[in-house]
Amino acid sequence: MSVYLQFGCGFDAPEGWLNYDASPTLFFERIPFLGGLYTKNEKRFPENVMWGDIVQGLPHPRESVQGIFCSHILEHLSLEDCRKAIRNTYDYLKPGGVFRMVVPDLEYAINQYIDDKTNQAAQRFLEITMLGLRARGNLVKRIVESALGNSKHQWMWDEKALSHELKAVGFKKIRRAKYGDSIDLKFREVEREGRFINCLALEAIK
Repeated sequence: MSVYLQFGCGFDAPEGWLNYDASPTLFFERIPFLGGLYTKNEKRFPENVMWGDIVQGLPHPRESVQGIFCSHILEHLSLEDCRKAIRNTYDYLKPGGVFRMVVPDLEYAINQYIDDKTNQAAQRFLEITMLGLRARGNLVKRIVESALGNSKHQWMWDEKALSHELKAVGFKKIRRAKYGDSIDLKFREVEREGRFINCLALEAIK
């Protein structure tokens, strides 16, 4: 039976997929006994979501996975961590395996900024890209959020740059993708159309 996994799944964990997330909240929820008392969010992660960090590595042998998916995750990683994630993804995939990813499109955001002739253009660009900081906030809170979370965007991508990173580790047949157009129909179970709007989606083959 073919194995399919997604990393950074959040609460969206379809059956038939191995669903991983590196959220600190999920980590605490999975602590025996104590996890049941942890109620940071109004709802808890589905039971079929496993804690796992693609950067540090997931518990899968090399060349054991047929398809891997991530949506709006790579932009929350530093450049070096993103490269590790892509390398690990390549290693887990079988020859011929498919990797599909969705990220905010830096080129789209830049074009929006250029076309915006108002005095709010810079503010909108920073808000869209999540690269700005409106207020610093409490020092202790900033330290905790920095240590435990990656809610801010760390590195933005356009098609040329992300395609280059994929090619560098060995991926082939790299192409711009659209919602639901994968050569592997299994991805229809995990993709959500709204996540593709004004964004960059790529498909790559090992």
